[in-house]
Amino acid sequence: MGKKGDAIDGVLLLDKPEGMSSNWVLQLSRRLINAQKAGHTGTLDPFATGLLPLAFGNATKYSADLLHADKRYEAVLRFGSCTDTMDKTGEVTAVSDMRPTRESLEALLAEFTGEIEQIPPMYSAVQKNGQRLYDLARQGIEVERESRKVTVYSLSLANFDEKTQTGTLEISCSKGTYVRTIIDDIGRVLGVGAVMTALCRTSACGFSLDECITLDDLKSICENGNVEEKLRSVESLFMSLG
Repeated sequence: MGKKGDAIDGVLLLDKPEGMSSNWVLQLSRRLINAQKAGHTGTLDPFATGLLPLAFGNATKYSADLLHADKRYEAVLRFGSCTDTMDKTGEVTAVSDMRPTRESLEALLAEFTGEIEQIPPMYSAVQKNGQRLYDLARQGIEVERESRKVTVYSLSLANFDEKTQTGTLEISCSKGTYVRTIIDDIGRVLGVGAVMTALCRTSACGFSLDECITLDDLKSICENGNVEEKLRSVESLFMSLG
C-alpha cells in the first residue's frame, strides 16, 4: 500500500449506501483517496446496500477475477403484489389478497436451493443483441431471454411476519444469481405476488460486511490523511482466488 504522495494500492471495503450506483461510489472514493486506478469486484443495484470491495492501483489487476466470487445476501421480501422490476422501485403490475404462511414459504425454499435455472429480469444489465435489457425495458420493450444456470448454496428464512407479509431471506449464491428473481418466482409458485424491498450484500471475495466503513467514514479519514490505515493489501484479494 502506498504512503501519502505515492501511488495508492490496496482494497477498500465500503458499505454502499442506498440510492447510489456502485460506479458513482467507486469514482467518488477514487477521488477522495486520490487514486489513479480504480475498479470494483461486482456491482450492487442502486437501491441495494452492503459490502462493496473497491480495488485501487495494482489491486485492479485482480478485480476482474473476483467478479466470479460467491456472495452472501440478506433480502427482504413482501407478498401481495408484483412489479415490473421485481423490486420496490418498479410499477405494480398485479396484486393479490392471498396470505402465505411461514410454513408454506419455508417448505418451498428447497426448490430454489442447489443448481437452478433463472431467466434474467428485463431490468438487468444482461445484453441482448448488443443492448442492455434495462435499456429495452425502459422503452417498454420486452424480449425473450435465455435461462441460465446459477447455484444457490443455501437459502433460509431468517424471519417472517404473517401479519405484514414481510420476511428476510439469507442466501449464499454464485455469480450471476438474481435474488429478486428468486423472490418473484417464489411468489408465483405460491400463487401470490412477491417483491424484494431491500437487499444487503453481507459477504463477498472473502470479506464481510462487518469489516466495512461508510462513505462518511471515508470522507473523515481522508480529511485526517490516514486512509492507508483502512486499505487492505493487494494480497488480501488472493484469499478468495484459491
